[in-house]
Amino acid sequence: MSEFSLFFAQNVSCDTTEEFIVSTRFKDKDGKPAAWKLRSMTEDENQECRKAATRKIKGKNGVYTPEIDANDYMAKLMTASVVYPDLKNAELQRSYGMLGAEALLRKMLLPGEFAALGERVQALNGFGTDMNELVDDVKN
Repeated sequence: MSEFSLFFAQNVSCDTTEEFIVSTRFKDKDGKPAAWKLRSMTEDENQECRKAATRKIKGKNGVYTPEIDANDYMAKLMTASVVYPDLKNAELQRSYGMLGAEALLRKMLLPGEFAALGERVQALNGFGTDMNELVDDVKN
C-alpha cells in the first residue's frame, strides 16, 4: 500500500464505537453498572447539530446575527453520539415524562454525569485532542 493510499476512504477507520459507564445508578441484571454505547460522528452530523442549535439574534439596527446556544449544541452532540440506550425510544421518554432526546438526557442524568458524558463524547469525536500532542506523537 502506498503512503498516499492511507487516505482512501476504504482504508480509514470510521465510526469509532465504545462503551462508557455514565452512572453507577443504572444497573444491569447482575447489579453491575450498565455501560452506555457511544459512537463517533462525521463532520456533516456535527454541522447538523450546530445548525439545529443556532438561532438568529436581533442586534443593533435590526441586523440579525447567528448565535450558537452552547448548551443546546452540546446536548444535541451527546444525543447524536449515544447509541444505547436509545434516547429516541418513546417508551423510555414516557417513563421519564419527557419528550425529545435532549430533554430526556437532561432528566436521566445528574449534572456531574451529564458533564462526564459530554467530556467523553467530545473526546470520542476528536475535540479533546490537543494538536500539539498530535505533532509530538508524529515526531516520535
